[in-house]
Amino acid sequence: MNGATISIAAAGDRAFQGYLSIPASGSGPGLILLHGIFGVNQHIRDLADTYAEEGYLVLAPDLFWRIRPGIELEHSEDDLKTARTYRDRFDVERAILDIRDTLQALRANPACTGKVGAIGFGMGGLLAYLAAARLRLDAAAAYCGVGIENHLGEAKAICCPIAFHFGSEDESVGATTRAAIKQAQAENDDAEMYVYRGAGHAFDDRRGRTFDRGAASLAHSRTISLLRRAIGPRYDLDALWEKHLEGEFVTCDADATIRTMVPRAYVNHVPTMIGGFGVRELHRYYKYHFIPQNQGSRMIPVSRTIGADRLVDEFIACFKHEAENDTLLPGIKPTGKEVRIPMVAIVQFRGDKLCSEHLYWDQASVLVQLGLLDPAQLPVTGAEAADRIIDEELPLNTLRAEQWWKKSEGKGSVSDSR
Repeated sequence: MNGATISIAAAGDRAFQGYLSIPASGSGPGLILLHGIFGVNQHIRDLADTYAEEGYLVLAPDLFWRIRPGIELEHSEDDLKTARTYRDRFDVERAILDIRDTLQALRANPACTGKVGAIGFGMGGLLAYLAAARLRLDAAAAYCGVGIENHLGEAKAICCPIAFHFGSEDESVGATTRAAIKQAQAENDDAEMYVYRGAGHAFDDRRGRTFDRGAASLAHSRTISLLRRAIGPRYDLDALWEKHLEGEFVTCDADATIRTMVPRAYVNHVPTMIGGFGVRELHRYYKYHFIPQNQGSRMIPVSRTIGADRLVDEFIACFKHEAENDTLLPGIKPTGKEVRIPMVAIVQFRGDKLCSEHLYWDQASVLVQLGLLDPAQLPVTGAEAADRIIDEELPLNTLRAEQWWKKSEGKGSVSDSR
């Protein structure tokens, strides 16, 4: 990413700094990133770069500059104590003025395509909420916003889409407080509130002790969904996925395949845990293992579901096991047998490139079809599982039916009573 520290003009011929990250395209909708009590630290800069990869022109202002410019703290006990002293000295009203100046600077930047949103974390979550109420923002998201409950009267002034993200175990924003915030937003159809079960405060901060990868990933996708609807940019994920598949199966070009992915992308074929992480490893995997060993295979499409930053592809993979297949059957010599497998690919995008792929299938079904697993000894199926996906009229409940399904034969059911 093209990130740099810039100067932001403030009232009275003064100025403060902010970290600006520019998307690869050179322009995009604006996004203000509002830090918590640790200042503009590496976590905030990494987040700014991530959102720039998503297509946004991101500016993270130093909101502690009136206390001391350049405060940058981490999660040690000493830094946490220091951070709390800065929080106690922090002037929220002046910070809103600084966010206003940041908004003006972002809108004046030639790389900003017009609309601007804001995302805040902890203390910054409160600021994102207040900025949505008081400034001309086009979208806002508040993560673990501490103190919002003290400003519920301003909820009615919010005219842009806004999302609230909280952890269920956040002691700083308890269940009663969350309920009050939700109630205050009851009349706003563009307000969304999400509570992540088991997550604590600052669940999004990968450098902190309370980082929750699942909650952070889901919250990010929901935030991206809100931003895409409210300020853009919008990408054709279907076309991007088809371009990636073209490199894998049509042109058989590892270089072209890699060009559809971000530099730190990863691929995981979950049942065998085979794939790669990053450009170098993925290029090696595609060029020498995946692409040459999957020629002649075909995919029968079943369904495709597209969200804001993810695509779920359901299909039947068909191939004849005439050569080694390091992805599906590592170390297994060719059997010459036909294989049909129901598969699901969950593909995440960051901006206009693939970020990750998780691919799932029933490995037992594959082994049954190759004669490597005896279905008479285990509750597993073979190619019939794929056939049933394609033809919904084929019978269900045939697997060991005499041991369980036939036990309910002749008993009453809901349909019998209607």
